[in-house]
Amino acid sequence: MSGSTGTTARGPYRTGIRRREQIVATAITVFGEYGFAGGSIRTIADRVGVSHATLLQHFGSKEGLLTAVLQEWDRRTVEASLTDVAGLDYFRRLPEVMTAHLNNRGLLELFTTIAAEASSPAHPAHAFIQRRYTDNLATLATHLQQAVDAGEVAPLTPAEIEIEVRLVTAVLDGIGLQWLLDSSTDVTASVETYINRTIAAWSSGHR
Repeated sequence: MSGSTGTTARGPYRTGIRRREQIVATAITVFGEYGFAGGSIRTIADRVGVSHATLLQHFGSKEGLLTAVLQEWDRRTVEASLTDVAGLDYFRRLPEVMTAHLNNRGLLELFTTIAAEASSPAHPAHAFIQRRYTDNLATLATHLQQAVDAGEVAPLTPAEIEIEVRLVTAVLDGIGLQWLLDSSTDVTASVETYINRTIAAWSSGHR
């Protein structure tokens, strides 16, 4: 009897988890296409095949759904993190990471769209996007400082390191946007070329 009850309890739970994942995946696509403001709850619900009320039962509000979407983006980003490399090797791995992003076009569209919208402090994703950029810049700065300390590159002041990692971030974001606009963009070659030139400049001291 107890086994039967447990099975019955787990079935609806698993269904609810799958439904939630389906809604989040659809929201990633819709928010990527239309942004947070333009992507309506009704559009997402219609694509999933559930009612507006059912969707809100899972997430409470449109802002709650956006939070779940950003958490999923964060989770996938962490999975692609470079925890096994440091210093210049971290930068040398960036072309591979960017290439991996191409397999998640919806997430790349989402981040590009939401990041632009979230420049407004009133946007519900403002704090999340701001934190992500701050964390990313800090990570890049740490690895570049490691390269300096190891003698892999010429000396750089903290202010110079900050400028360099902002330039790296700007190029990666820009190449990603170009690929979204034109799928013939060779992301891997473009990022490899930039990173190789940048490392050469850091190493020689001519920036």
